[in-house]
Amino acid sequence: MDKDTVKKIKSVVGSEYVLESPEERICYSYDGTARRGIPALVVLPGNAREVAEIVRLANEKGFPIFPRGAGTGLSGGSVPAEQGLAMVLSRMNRILEISRDDLLAVVEPGVVTGRLHRAVEKEGLFYPPDPSSLQTCTIGGNVAENAGGPRAFKYGVTRDYVLGLEVVTPTGEIINTGGRTVKNVTGYDLTGLLTGSEGTLGIITRITLRLVPKPRAVQTALAVYNRVEDAASTVTAMIRRGIIPATLELMDRITIRCVENYLRLGLPMDAGAILLIEVDGLPAQVAEEMKLVEDACRQNSCRALQTATDAAERERLWKARRAVSTAIVQIKPTKISEDATVPRSKIPEMVERLKSIGEKYGLHLPVFGHAGDGNLHPNILVDKRDPVEMEKAEKAVQEIFRAALDLGGTLSGEHGVGLLKKPYLEWEAGAGGIEYMKAIKKAVDPRNVLNPGKIFQV
Repeated sequence: MDKDTVKKIKSVVGSEYVLESPEERICYSYDGTARRGIPALVVLPGNAREVAEIVRLANEKGFPIFPRGAGTGLSGGSVPAEQGLAMVLSRMNRILEISRDDLLAVVEPGVVTGRLHRAVEKEGLFYPPDPSSLQTCTIGGNVAENAGGPRAFKYGVTRDYVLGLEVVTPTGEIINTGGRTVKNVTGYDLTGLLTGSEGTLGIITRITLRLVPKPRAVQTALAVYNRVEDAASTVTAMIRRGIIPATLELMDRITIRCVENYLRLGLPMDAGAILLIEVDGLPAQVAEEMKLVEDACRQNSCRALQTATDAAERERLWKARRAVSTAIVQIKPTKISEDATVPRSKIPEMVERLKSIGEKYGLHLPVFGHAGDGNLHPNILVDKRDPVEMEKAEKAVQEIFRAALDLGGTLSGEHGVGLLKKPYLEWEAGAGGIEYMKAIKKAVDPRNVLNPGKIFQV
C-alpha cells in the first residue's frame, strides 16, 4: 500500500488508529483456525462515516478490505490476505439503546456479546443467542456469521433476532435495512441477506436486535451415559415427546476427559458421554419439563442424573461445556473444528459415522456440540507440522461433510464457509447455487473490495 494511500487513511481515522508495524499487523493475521495472513495495514475506524470513506478509497485505489471483530471465528472468514487492509471494528462498541417498551436493543458491532447479555438482563430482558465464545466475540461478528450457540435449540440463531442494520456497502454508501418493528416485508429482505454474508456484501456498523422477556426460572441437569449412542438416542426421544429444553448439549468420552484434566470439576472420567440439559420459563413449567427430561434420560440408559441446586452449581456445569475448545488441545496442538449439522432425527446415525471416521484414519476425533438442533462439533486433533497426519485429517474432513450431506444435513450450522469450507461448497449448493451467489456479489461489489476469496472465488 503506497504512502499516499496510508496518509489519506490516517486523515480519516487519525494516525493513532492506523497500525503499520509488523508486530501490530501480525496481531490481526488470524482467527480461531490455523489459517494466517498478515495484512498490509490495520485500521480501527470509529464510526460509519469513517468506514464509508475508507471503502470509497479502496474502490478508487484498488486494495481489498477484510472486516473483522474479535477474531474468534472458526472458518477463516476474517483472515486477511497480504496487501489487504484489516478493518477492525472493536472501537465501535457502544450499546446505544435498550428499550423495554419495544423489546429491542440498538448496538454497534464491537459490543461483546456477553456484555450485551448482562446489560439487557439488568432490565429484565433476554438476548438468547449465546455462542460459546460469548465473553470475547462481538455482535457484529455474530451477525456477519449468523452465529448460533447452545440456546439455538429453543430460541433460534442470531438471524432470528436481527430487526435492522446500518451497513456500509462495498462501494461506500451508508444504507439502512429493516427497522424497529417485528414485522417488515417492504421490498427484498436485505437484513436477512446481509446476516450471515461473512463480510462479503457489506460492513455492518449498527444493529437493531429483538429481545424477549427474561425467563423467570432456569434449571440445569447433567445426564451421564456409558455409551454416546444412548445419549444421542435421548435427544431424539425428547424431541419425539415434544420436549424442547433451552439447551441440550452433548460431550463424548474424549471431550469429558480433556475437560476434567483441564479444570478438575469432578466430571465422570469413565463415562461414554454426558448431556447438559437446561430448561427455562415459568417456575411451574420448568418443574414439569424437568420431570419429563429426567424420564426421557432414564428410559434411554442414563446411568446417573445430577440437577444443579443453585446458581453456583449451574455455573460449574456450564464452565465445563464452555471450556471444551480450550481443553481438547491437550491431546494435539492443532484443532480442526467442524460444525456439520444434520436433522435431529439423524443425530444417532451421525454420531456412529463420526466414530467410524475417527477409527478409520486413526485420529483423535472428539465430538461435542448442540445436539438439540443437530449441530455437532466434531474436532480433529492433529499436529500441523506432521504432513502425514494433516493428509489424514483432510480426508477425514471430507468424509465428515459427505456424511452430513448424505443424512440430509449441511456443511455448516454456525461457523460459516470462509476459507475452510470453500472447496466443498458446491457439494451442497451446486454449481447453479454458487453462480447465483456470485451474481449477487458481483452486482453489489463490482471491484471485489470486501473480503475477496471468502465463500467462493469471484
